[in-house]
Amino acid sequence: MDPNRTSQPFREFSHRLSLIFMITLAAALLLLGRAETYVFDRARQTVTDIAAPLLEVASRPVAATRRLIQRTDEYAYVFDENERLRAENQRLQAWREKALKLEARLARYEALLNVQVDPSIKYVSGRVVSDNGGPFVDTVLVNVGGDQGAESGQAVIDGNGLVGRVVSTGPHASRVLLLTDLNSRVPVAIEPSHYKAVLAGDNTKWPKLEYLAVSGAVAPGDRVVTSGDGGLMPAGLPVGVVIQTNDGDLRVQMFSDRDRLDFVRVLQYQFPGKVKRQDPPEGLKDQPEPVASAAASGSSTPGSNNGQGE
Repeated sequence: MDPNRTSQPFREFSHRLSLIFMITLAAALLLLGRAETYVFDRARQTVTDIAAPLLEVASRPVAATRRLIQRTDEYAYVFDENERLRAENQRLQAWREKALKLEARLARYEALLNVQVDPSIKYVSGRVVSDNGGPFVDTVLVNVGGDQGAESGQAVIDGNGLVGRVVSTGPHASRVLLLTDLNSRVPVAIEPSHYKAVLAGDNTKWPKLEYLAVSGAVAPGDRVVTSGDGGLMPAGLPVGVVIQTNDGDLRVQMFSDRDRLDFVRVLQYQFPGKVKRQDPPEGLKDQPEPVASAAASGSSTPGSNNGQGE
């Protein structure tokens, strides 16, 4: 028997089976290609649903790390900002101190202008830089000297009234003798009676009133001002008010406070001692000198009465 004939039916069956498989596979692939989008979308959705919790859990450390980095940057910015604000606060504090000092100085200058003086009188403002010293008991040093026009004898006032007078000067400083010093003598007038007196210091807090003509006309509470006598000081500078001690003496409680002297004014007052020459009018220069009257001349001339009697 021929073996080729025996295997031929088997080959034909395998060929047919292969053809059927290929056709089935092709149909399956065709159907799968059409259903690919839906299948893949469903598969992707399923995978996403499964992976979402896992991704959320995995993303938490990353988010925490990101927030930590962001907080670190914020802390660094806050630290730098705090340092900047601290430095700015220190600068503002320094400016505040300067502003307060200027405000206090301005207030003292304004108080210094409370005492009104003649606008024609020039003055130099200065500051008390030292307390008493030298041969006098109550003196102060002022940082106004000869270079600024200060001279011995000039009056010194503060924001309340007369303080004293200059007794010695240097190029940049002057010594002021206060009204309370034993060597101080200032001519004053008592208002409203306008009686004259001399304010004499005796190293106490309240100087005495000496050489007062009528003491009964002066009462406690009367205002005391400079009289201007002698041409040493301008008239009308406020000095204080009259008080009466237990022993009956009249003294003056001064407006200026010796313990609070700060800014003062040195008055550059010059007494108007020069008077312009006044000549007689031109028409009176050529007139003859006046002569005695006829009666006077007749009484003094011998024989004049005899002629009239005849």
